[in-house]
Amino acid sequence: MKVLVAVKRVIDYNVKVRVRADNTNVDLANVKMSINPFCEIAVEESVRLKESGAATEVVVVSIGPKAVQEQIRSALAAGADRGIWVETEETELSGLAVARLLAQVVREEQPGLVLLGKQAIDTDNNQTGQMLAALLDWPQATFASKLEVKGAEVEVTREIDGGLQTLALTLPAVVTADLRLNTPRYIKLPDIMKAKRKPLATTSPAALAVSPGTGVRLLGVTPPAERRGGIKVESVAALVDCLKNQAQVL
Repeated sequence: MKVLVAVKRVIDYNVKVRVRADNTNVDLANVKMSINPFCEIAVEESVRLKESGAATEVVVVSIGPKAVQEQIRSALAAGADRGIWVETEETELSGLAVARLLAQVVREEQPGLVLLGKQAIDTDNNQTGQMLAALLDWPQATFASKLEVKGAEVEVTREIDGGLQTLALTLPAVVTADLRLNTPRYIKLPDIMKAKRKPLATTSPAALAVSPGTGVRLLGVTPPAERRGGIKVESVAALVDCLKNQAQVL
């Protein structure tokens, strides 16, 4: 079974995000970029499936400018077999636009399973996996905390408000990874060197016969308001009064 994993390039989660002085966007100058953490978990799970014998090949795909090759190579160093770069200079693609591009890649690659992160930490939309499944008309499971391939099915345990829910999906299927699915491995230097020799194919929206359009127009970015200092109160009654009359949350 072939597993296809989609990854996104985002600001590293350890970096404190800065806003440009003109409030047009986030400042990316000299900022460390990484694979979206949930996408990294999806890559790790696909490699584990290959190591267990449930998968025969792991293909990583990413959409964006030339810089996304760095994240594809990171996924290859983690154990993926080959990469696909969908080249586009557009950086404000909507979840639907990404899903449409991925759907065409899936149709060409014909994987048995598609893994994605449940959401990206920059836009936090949590849309692409669901939209991709709808476009493909495939079964889907979101927020996966456990995944096991059993013959022609994949059994997925997902986290819901009431606890855990277990689904059995007929393959091919789309699954989005949650935080507790696994812990990504540490990538060693020899694996990074080997990744440079792994195949990386390039395509484009035009080659995929997809005109994604952005669907999104960024109006502005503003930093959150600075947190004000706290105050001490003498009693519970005073606390309730502050919450009601000053903070106005009661």
